[in-house]
Amino acid sequence: MSRARMLMPVPPAVAPPRCVALSGQDDLARMTPPLDRVLCDDFDLAGLAGKLCPARREDGSAVIFAVQDEARSDAAWELARQLQQRGYRLADPVCVILPATLLLALASRRVRSDTLNSRRQVLADPQRSALSHAFAEIVAWGVRAHASDIHLNVRTRHAESQVRYTVAGRYVSPDCYARMPTATLREILSVAWMEVQGGNGSVFDPAIEQQGRIWHQAAGRHVMLRWASLATDAGPSVCLRIVRLDDTVATADLAGLGYLPGQVDILARACRVEGGAVVLAGVVGSGKSTTLAGMMRTIPETRKVITLEDPVEYLIPGALQNTVGRDLETPEATVFDAKLRTLKRRAMNDLMIGEIRDVQTGRAFMDLAGSGVSVYTTTHAGSAVLVAERLASDFIGIARDFLATPGVLKLLGYQALLPALCQACALPLASLGADRRDTRDWRGWVGGIESAYGVDCAGMRVRNPAGCPQCAPGQLPGLAGTRGRTVVAEFVEPDADPECLRLIRARDNLGLARHVAASRRAAFDSPDMSGKSAMACGLYKALQGWVDPRDVEARFRPFDHVPAWERGR
Repeated sequence: MSRARMLMPVPPAVAPPRCVALSGQDDLARMTPPLDRVLCDDFDLAGLAGKLCPARREDGSAVIFAVQDEARSDAAWELARQLQQRGYRLADPVCVILPATLLLALASRRVRSDTLNSRRQVLADPQRSALSHAFAEIVAWGVRAHASDIHLNVRTRHAESQVRYTVAGRYVSPDCYARMPTATLREILSVAWMEVQGGNGSVFDPAIEQQGRIWHQAAGRHVMLRWASLATDAGPSVCLRIVRLDDTVATADLAGLGYLPGQVDILARACRVEGGAVVLAGVVGSGKSTTLAGMMRTIPETRKVITLEDPVEYLIPGALQNTVGRDLETPEATVFDAKLRTLKRRAMNDLMIGEIRDVQTGRAFMDLAGSGVSVYTTTHAGSAVLVAERLASDFIGIARDFLATPGVLKLLGYQALLPALCQACALPLASLGADRRDTRDWRGWVGGIESAYGVDCAGMRVRNPAGCPQCAPGQLPGLAGTRGRTVVAEFVEPDADPECLRLIRARDNLGLARHVAASRRAAFDSPDMSGKSAMACGLYKALQGWVDPRDVEARFRPFDHVPAWERGR
């Protein structure tokens, strides 16, 4: 079918199309007649993509899905006219107003007619509907608690099972879900799987590993749930990663995340300079994507920014964002390479790739980072100095000579998240004497830190397990005494240091670590993080009374195990 001309604002000769508003995916599933397919590819929507989406219903009539601001616009009227020219009969009302995130999911085929049909069947069956409601409540609890993950652990040999959440990095279980009937939890998972897209298997199978995605509305938020199940000896364990689709980059301010002023300057400098790659490392859930989104915010509006994500996690103003859904049944190279071929003709300045994790994404990194485009991405590595080793590994396969080429690696970083102490009730370090360990043991531990790092620990504070009115109300066990998390990070700028590039080429990882540590230019109680590790960043925040020093050790290693060369001794 030939493509229609670009939609242009044309003064309507008649009144704009009538509209009706739907609040969420369930309302869309109940729409009669049901949705057949979207028609976005048949029309040149230009800058209105993501704001208007024409679609055909099963009776052959056409509707226009629109965001609130475009529902009665001249462009919507013109689209209705073009639908009529194509021979479509317009529904009445023809315009259906949707939340922006739901419309984006519909236009990008993340929500499809088969998904809506499955949801409609669930809503029509009272028993399934009740189980679906129970699943929605489990998800809503996690969204309200700002959880990053939901863990549904089915214990087949026990009458009761458990639902747990990852909140502020802690694996916790609220009382309301600590003891769920095992049979009920299995039924909930079976009904929830009916809404999974890109999954392996038509039904939930406790005996195999399954993956997929669910687009969901919970607690007033539009979220995507990444489903990953593990068939354990005790029974299936399903982990749902919560991705909040309506988060904007405004919530990802770098200083607000806990980056120190000098670190914010490093990140901003990397964004100002065109060309080269910024690669952030860290464990799952360490906030890497949040940091990248915050960096995108600092890029000048005069540069064209495109993202490739799986899925889009933050709405970045001014960026052309793309979800690359790679499921278990579609060869990853097919999906990613097709998108990459298209991108290379888009005259972009900056590209964000969600993660470098395999040969396909590694090949894309080489192609783009070597072409003068600024690339921003993440990977899994144990430190900033090990990022190059990870990229050169057999799993990814980027040539070490390429990584050591001037102009390729602009900035390497590693970050972790630590619980931030509640400043209203944090206890002085001396309170540790009331713990089970002898007071002299704690004094010796503190004295060892002071001696090894040349610092004064008088300003250190520890978590108050009882909490206070500012942090304890509604908190889960183990979270009282803390208020959110703060980032600790380390950075290396290889392109500004030829010796770094030489050591990367030589695969001398220990030499690279020693070289970076030797570049430290300030004491450990200074906010200047040049040449310091993420653990040293955590130590600085502990010295300021912002984090518990015990959490620094738990996340990294005991202070007395840090080698002397890393401490500059």
